[in-house]
Amino acid sequence: MAKNVTKDMTVGSPIRLILQFCIPLFFGMLFQQFYNMMDTLIVGQFLGVSALASVGATGSINFMIIGFCMGVCNGFAIPVAQRFGAGDYHSLRKYVANSVWLSIAFAGVMTVAVCALCRQILLWMDTPLDIIEGSYSYIFVIFLGIPAVYLYNLLSGVIRSLGDSKSPLFFLVFSSILNIILDITLILAFDMGVAGAAWATVIAQLVSGLACLIYIKKRFDILKITKDEWRIDSNCVGILCNMGIPMGLQYSITAIGSVILQTAVNSLGSVSVAAVAAGSKISMFFACPFDAMGSTMATYAGQNVGAGKLDRVSQGIKSTSLLGLGYSVLACIVLVCFGGTLALLFVNPSEGEIIKQVSWFLAANSAFFFPLALVNIVRFTIQGLGFSRFAILAGVCEMAARSLVAMTLVPLFGYAAICFASPAAWILADLFLVPAYLYVMKKLQQMGNDNTAQPQPTTDTPA
Repeated sequence: MAKNVTKDMTVGSPIRLILQFCIPLFFGMLFQQFYNMMDTLIVGQFLGVSALASVGATGSINFMIIGFCMGVCNGFAIPVAQRFGAGDYHSLRKYVANSVWLSIAFAGVMTVAVCALCRQILLWMDTPLDIIEGSYSYIFVIFLGIPAVYLYNLLSGVIRSLGDSKSPLFFLVFSSILNIILDITLILAFDMGVAGAAWATVIAQLVSGLACLIYIKKRFDILKITKDEWRIDSNCVGILCNMGIPMGLQYSITAIGSVILQTAVNSLGSVSVAAVAAGSKISMFFACPFDAMGSTMATYAGQNVGAGKLDRVSQGIKSTSLLGLGYSVLACIVLVCFGGTLALLFVNPSEGEIIKQVSWFLAANSAFFFPLALVNIVRFTIQGLGFSRFAILAGVCEMAARSLVAMTLVPLFGYAAICFASPAAWILADLFLVPAYLYVMKKLQQMGNDNTAQPQPTTDTPA
């Protein structure tokens, strides 16, 4: 067994377990957003609005590609959580080993493909000519770091699947500090411009991944993989792909809508691009608790469905939803009252129009934070239960909403429509996800809710 670092979430108070797991995860994601936001902050303050817009214009394509990587890794971690909950440690190690081989293959192919195509994608997105070179310099380096993204997200996902959400926090704290130091050094001392901010992010991500690797080797006896377990197993590969690829596609399909929306933003000019870039960073920072709640429920649901305890899943989702509602109200009050002040982190006080647009963006988004909370909580719960293909359909809902706003409402209402694009996406996704969750629970209960049920995520219906 591991050296007292795993956590069994199939016994004990659901709300206490969720909070114990969620709080460290929240701070980890907070620091991850923090060092991502530091790129934007330093770029905006030291390189100017044009450079800020250059980085902002890559946000949607960045999310589309890097989000796929993160989704795949999150999907790979779900069978690990289910086998841990079932006490099947031999299969657990086989899943981990095969996920390593798949990650190496995915990372290699994706790095070559997207680096070759990223300039053309920026042209397709109608990126303003005055910022396109800066956008290319930034996103090309980010895409070179795809292997580092896989390294960190795969290993941290495995650690969380075993119930340890604290350790990734410490690695991210260290890497966030490193990222800030590198930002300042590469941008100011070495005059590397926006490319320096990208290199700082890639290096920090790589350090986090290596720290996870060292920690696993030293602390998790349960993950000491034998030579036989390292062999590629077609059944494991099939299950991992059936879990990982749909989750990755969910991020990418969602991001397609963001790419279409970003194209609409680009048509409004560099000022609006910069405002959305700053507003999105602030909004994502305040949305970290929702990401933490979602990831918590993926592990919690995965372990409990592996142990055949569906009643605990229902208790967990109710408790987490109440937490999400309380935080949503608090975050909305803060962002409505202080959105303009927070915008000053990214731009000088003289940029009055940008500050005003950031305030509008934050007020509109934060008013709909609870639907965003439900998107994360319900979607990740469904994925943890083994029905990852529903994630693709939820992503289609978000893509459709953002695309509809971009193509029909932005030409009519301009920047005001941009502010309500994401809330529309969250609401439409919830209209699909909530009934989908009820369907999934009913189907699992019909299959027999007993302690011998150990579903395998081979298809939408666990075998």
